[in-house]
Amino acid sequence: MTAISFATGMKLLRARDYEAVYEQSVAALKINEKNPLPFFLLGVLASDTGNHAKALEFFAKACEHGAQNVNYQTYYAKELVAHGHNNQAKVHADQAALIGTDDALLADMIGVVYSRIGYHELAIPFFEKAVCKNPRWAKFHFNLGASAEFIGDFKKAKSAYESTVAVDPKFYLAWFSLVSIEKQNADNNKLETLTALFENSTGDADAHLLLGHSIAKTLEDFGQYQESFDWLAKGKANKRRQIQYSKHHDAQLFEAAKTMAKVNAIGGKHPLRKTPNVTPIFVVGLPRTGTTLVDRILSSHPRVKSAGELSVFSQMINIAVGAPLNTALNPDIIREAGNVDLSKVGENYTNKTIGLASGAAYLVDKMPFNFFFAGLIQRALPNAKIIVVRRGAMDSCLSNYRQIFANHNNSHDYSYSIEDTAAYYRGFDRLMAHWRENIPSDSFSQIAYEDIIHDQENQTRRLLDFCGLEWDEACMRFHENTAAVATASAVQVRQPLYASSIGRWKKYGDKLDGLKQALGNFVE
Repeated sequence: MTAISFATGMKLLRARDYEAVYEQSVAALKINEKNPLPFFLLGVLASDTGNHAKALEFFAKACEHGAQNVNYQTYYAKELVAHGHNNQAKVHADQAALIGTDDALLADMIGVVYSRIGYHELAIPFFEKAVCKNPRWAKFHFNLGASAEFIGDFKKAKSAYESTVAVDPKFYLAWFSLVSIEKQNADNNKLETLTALFENSTGDADAHLLLGHSIAKTLEDFGQYQESFDWLAKGKANKRRQIQYSKHHDAQLFEAAKTMAKVNAIGGKHPLRKTPNVTPIFVVGLPRTGTTLVDRILSSHPRVKSAGELSVFSQMINIAVGAPLNTALNPDIIREAGNVDLSKVGENYTNKTIGLASGAAYLVDKMPFNFFFAGLIQRALPNAKIIVVRRGAMDSCLSNYRQIFANHNNSHDYSYSIEDTAAYYRGFDRLMAHWRENIPSDSFSQIAYEDIIHDQENQTRRLLDFCGLEWDEACMRFHENTAAVATASAVQVRQPLYASSIGRWKKYGDKLDGLKQALGNFVE
């Protein structure tokens, strides 16, 4: 049997001839048990077939015996990111970057690793290299545009998104991104193209969603609010039917979360253990209601670092209850979490995130849906500060309905219907009232988006006081913060405060009568 090579191994993997890859790799290891190539190929095989624990083992071995191979380091970093091992992924991405590559796909992979762990400024040179080496691959252009947008380089982002659709006119997410990063007007808009694409994408729910939202945003920029709302409904229609959202499931989630205040007494003493060096600040709330703004205000303080939206706490809960790492939130997990060793969950969370603080005394975790875990967070991390950001009910529901959320799980499925969004808001409000009653006030605080807009300095002082931070003028100039923003607010938070989004719902007239009815006494 001819010894397996990198080229032949990858060719077999692309052809899904896994049996041949396995047999030839095992044969190679019998000849030389320190040969890194078969470990690498077995790692790719394991990853492709869903055995990610084995993939990590094989890639680690490949890097152990072949540390100077850029392929081994890059694939290992990619697998580590998929498992939430961001600190380790950064180490191996750095090693891959140091070795260097002229391969477009590999350069893009390094860029993706950096972007997924929040190092967009490090990702951009690799995306640029990928684009240079293969300008006919639309995804390379798009990845460059996304990282450029997140660091606030909107000129580069626009150019990259334009290149994306020039290469692939059906790259609908790039059209959506183009419309999103700047205001559309009579002289600068894509309305005709977007409408034609929408009409020609019948049966494609994802295309209709992205294009419908793009058209709606354009019409809103034109001041045509009611027409904009009609396009939101039109764009969401197929996707809503496809996902078959369960209002009952989310209602169960809210009820299950409340039990966390009744198990093991939240207000009781936490088991003694060494106080960690970093104080976590959890900024939570419904999406699109000001959580990114609060994150930017806090992280403008010299003693505070933002980690962005982390899934770490929910992952540590999943591990504690014996569920797969990336299992979507469900009522059973929440209920079971009340019976686990939460001090261990807190310890694991700290170990996973402490490196992200880069020496800062405070670390902001801005995952909005951590509001479900507030009771667990307080018990697992008694030194944590939990800040829930609130916004008027009508604006909250409208902003969620107007948004397209990343489709990683079903957490945002309520947002395909304005009435379902209203029901979700009511469940959220009841849960926040429950936390106020059951979590100590030195651990849990609420702040209103509207109050920040109208009373910036006093509300900023209140935020800092709650966290135990001294006043710093930089928090008033949050828009000058140069750190990356990997959320839908990437454009807005680079501007000074503005009040134009408060009461936006009033511009939609009778289109929101259904929302008013569904919210009832919550209508402002």
